[in-house]
Amino acid sequence: MELDVRPPRSKNKKNKSQRSPRVENTAPEAGFRPKPKHAAKPATPSKTGNHVENRAPVVRPRKTAKRPSEKLPVILETAPDKNHALLDTGDGLKLEQYGDIKIIRPEQQAIWGRSQDDALWDSANAIFTGDTDEEGMGRWRFPGTQLGETWPMAFDGVGYLGRFTSFRHVGVFPEQAAHWRAMRETIKRSGKQLRVLNLFGYTGVASLVAADAGAHVTHVDASKKAIGWARENQSFAGLDEMPVRWICEDAMKFVQREVRRGNTYDIILLDPPAYGRGPNGEVWQLFDHLPDMLDGCRDLLSDEPEMLILTAYAIRASFFAMHEAMMDSFTGYKTQGCVESGELIIREKLRGRALSTSMFSRWLPETSNE
Repeated sequence: MELDVRPPRSKNKKNKSQRSPRVENTAPEAGFRPKPKHAAKPATPSKTGNHVENRAPVVRPRKTAKRPSEKLPVILETAPDKNHALLDTGDGLKLEQYGDIKIIRPEQQAIWGRSQDDALWDSANAIFTGDTDEEGMGRWRFPGTQLGETWPMAFDGVGYLGRFTSFRHVGVFPEQAAHWRAMRETIKRSGKQLRVLNLFGYTGVASLVAADAGAHVTHVDASKKAIGWARENQSFAGLDEMPVRWICEDAMKFVQREVRRGNTYDIILLDPPAYGRGPNGEVWQLFDHLPDMLDGCRDLLSDEPEMLILTAYAIRASFFAMHEAMMDSFTGYKTQGCVESGELIIREKLRGRALSTSMFSRWLPETSNE
């Protein structure tokens, strides 16, 4: 039986029996994606040893020192290539190609109509429906041949595994290619082994790109499952001998401890969810805790820092909010730099339309800013 989750083009009202299945978020393990549209009310700390930690936001200090220079808006674009291409978008969906596999997934930003004919959409190998509570691949439908959980992929020669997950992601965020390439070039031209910290590191593609370029990498994620996937990617890429530390821990706690220990990093990648939990119930709320996280990351930068990159997928925020948070954190910083902020977009292969996927803000030392 043919499966089609695409909504019809007709603008007539539909009754309940005709409505397309809703795509619902499931609650994955602690600290792991997805990023809900609305964060739940933080839990109240208990008086027992096994409590849920609620980090209360603090009043920010007023700063009158010199602010960094700034550049905005900056739009960083990912163009299609042989490993990933955005084929079409519209009607709340996107059609992508990962290697040889075509995938349909929900996309809230695609509020326009589709440009390509039904034949292209009907050629999809996998469709995320989200119509069951089943874990793993149960929330995916395969109109033709049943596919396995993983398939081989690569980013600029660094191998990894695409993966059908129960929360609609596929193990990589291709829009981050611009950040990864900038990081790789910085590592290669440095003339020394840089130290890279990847927070909320997910399946580790960015960590492997950095390690392959010659960096010493520390990868932190609160999910044991994500760490396991990252290690699997490391083996698949043939990078088992490269210096990568895989750490399953709450990111905020790790940063605070590293600051106390006096450890530093030359490059820091920061890709936090809107809402999450650490391995021991620690609560993360982007809008409450990001400023403190940025301050901690700033304090972890070395005496010759190269970059700090923040990516955020919180749809109710503006990139100006991320920009001003970064500007505030680096006001009065010992190294003069520039904060660049904007959006990451993916360009459609066939029609050329742009899909905005996330916001970013990055600090670069002034000498690195062109």
